[in-house]
Order: sequence, then C-alpha cells, then structure tokens
Amino acid sequence: MNDSFAPSTCLEAVSGMHMGRRRYSLAALRSLIAARRKQAYFRFELKRLATDNPHLIDDIGLTKAEVEAEITKLPFWQR
Repeated sequence: MNDSFAPSTCLEAVSGMHMGRRRYSLAALRSLIAARRKQAYFRFELKRLATDNPHLIDDIGLTKAEVEAEITKLPFWQR
C-alpha cells in the first residue's frame, strides 16, 4: 500500500522553524531597557572611578583587567 497521503516529516520541520520568533510584552521590554541602562551606568561609573581614584578599585574587589574588560563593553562614544 502506498502512504502518499501520510503526513510528511519535512512539513513538520518547516512549520517548527517559524516557532523560533520571540514575542515580548511591553513590561518585559521596559525591564530589559531598564537593565541595560543600569549596566551602562555601572560601566560609566566604573570608568570614572578607574580614572579618578584607581586605588579604590581594589576596595570593591575587582582587578584592573576586570575593570578594563567592563569598560570595553561601553559604546565607542563613551570610552
């Protein structure tokens, strides 16, 4: 008997590919933006602390390499 009318696994794979798109609620986007702003402010203040008072970096428990790695995550116009 021929199974030509049986559901194809290829079609199932193609329909599953469209499920990868994420949808965010407005509240989730706001919290994401707030978190990014908080990270950017932290990096900006860390850069200011590293240039003005480099001896205080040891007090907060970071090394100079860790501070430089965080500062490089700033946008290029703030470095």
